[in-house]
Amino acid sequence: MATIFPATRQIEPVRRTFAAERVAELARQALVAEAELTPKPGLVDRRGSGAHTDLSLDLMRRSASTIAPYFADMAVASQSTPISLALRTEAAAIGRAAELAMLQVTNGSNSHRGAIWVLGLLVTVAGKGFNSTAEAIAGDAGLLAQLPDRAQPQLVSHGDVVKVRYGASGARGEAYSGFPHVIHVGLPALREARSRGCTETISRLSALLSIMVRLEDTCVLYRGGAEALTAVQNRAAEVLIAGGPGTVAGDVAMQRLDQELFSRRVSPGGSADLLAATLFLDALERGQYEVEKDNSFSEENTYGKD
Repeated sequence: MATIFPATRQIEPVRRTFAAERVAELARQALVAEAELTPKPGLVDRRGSGAHTDLSLDLMRRSASTIAPYFADMAVASQSTPISLALRTEAAAIGRAAELAMLQVTNGSNSHRGAIWVLGLLVTVAGKGFNSTAEAIAGDAGLLAQLPDRAQPQLVSHGDVVKVRYGASGARGEAYSGFPHVIHVGLPALREARSRGCTETISRLSALLSIMVRLEDTCVLYRGGAEALTAVQNRAAEVLIAGGPGTVAGDVAMQRLDQELFSRRVSPGGSADLLAATLFLDALERGQYEVEKDNSFSEENTYGKD
């Protein structure tokens, strides 16, 4: 006589797979939403490659789609393993595989290395369930990040160089601390702008600029040094002080910021990664199956104003 398992036991693996794929899809959408947001200072967007010479919007989209299955694998791994050294080791191995896949599809260009670290940690923790707050997910991701990755190759990264030169903790420090620039800067700025009736474009730009003002962005530091970081932070603050994106004075200040980054050939990639994390956690906390749609952009009106 065949063994009949309870329905819940049969459904559970399917439910877990669906949950993992949902989390991974939200992460992919967050990366695409960040890339498509226009106009971003110094970053790839719908207008072009910003301060980059080896990236494009199409490449960013393809990169996001390439690494999404690895995010799903991270989420699946967390469903059967508590936050532990074993989970850290498994997630890190998946992350390294995602990075290799990214480099292959981009012909060696670094489109999302930082995002794989940032979103990878958040996705791994989020794979355990959807009932946690953004702050709880970020806090647990910080605990996971603090565990050692014993299999990590002993390579010197740009973040390591910047930490030695300038003392900036970079993406590692951000993760170890529970993503404070996402929880206490990006999310509040995003939601405050929405509450004022701003378009999604302006709300996301406000979140990005708020992060840029406060973050010691190692992407800027590595290419431009401390003087460039100070200039970028000050220019970003000028946009917000002038009224923010979408205002006449704010738009003028935004153009100055964009020119500053372009002339220095620096790009606030660290801030962009944290904006993607902000959009991801925003969707999760609100129980959405998709990242908030941004229908406010048009070719004629890059700030999405009516």
